[in-house]
Amino acid sequence: MLKISRYKIIAVGKIKKKWIQEGIEMYLKRLPGLKVIEIKDNNQIKEEHTIKEIISKNEILVTLNEKGKSFTSKQLSTKLLNSHNQNIIFVIGGASGLSPSLNNFASWQLSLSPLTFPHEIARLLLIEQLYRANNITQNGPYHKE
Repeated sequence: MLKISRYKIIAVGKIKKKWIQEGIEMYLKRLPGLKVIEIKDNNQIKEEHTIKEIISKNEILVTLNEKGKSFTSKQLSTKLLNSHNQNIIFVIGGASGLSPSLNNFASWQLSLSPLTFPHEIARLLLIEQLYRANNITQNGPYHKE
């Protein structure tokens, strides 16, 4: 089973669309312990500085971008399960994405799809995939093959 308390999401910008916020809240209720930290949408350099202040040395940084590694839901679940109980911070950029230096600083980069999504939808998709990964490790009924 995944220990959801080991995961944090740092997201640039606020959720403005009510339907996305409702979806996020639904999954967060199912994932008690998952922390989401919103930071102000600024320029990439200021955002990078703020993000680096939040993360600790013992945490794995994973940035989301379309050039990152793609996984199936089962593969992502396995990767998270095999992360040796390390704390993982996922970072979702704002409208202008994350700085190249922050992506290079990350332990790995994750692509949710080769498509580009608004940051609000990316946040909903990531949280849903963390819920799905947790369900897969518990052999729950949510994930169908």
